[in-house]
Amino acid sequence: MTKLQIRAFLYQLGCFAILFISARYVVERFTNLTSFWIPLTAFVIGTLLAPKFQSVKTKDGEKLFMKWIFMKGIKEIG
Repeated sequence: MTKLQIRAFLYQLGCFAILFISARYVVERFTNLTSFWIPLTAFVIGTLLAPKFQSVKTKDGEKLFMKWIFMKGIKEIG
């Protein structure tokens, strides 16, 4: 794995973890769900809302891109 692929993985993991923990707290606090439905619901919410990061090799070298449902199109990251 290249340096940018590792960075993309860590960004993806970090964003998912933040959204998963937040969603788990909100679901547990404000709904009547019990047992395994709480983490399952938080997983689905985190998966759908987390931005997607990907490292792509272009003619100018390797670049990091992000796509998110709240943004139009694909954005190049540094």
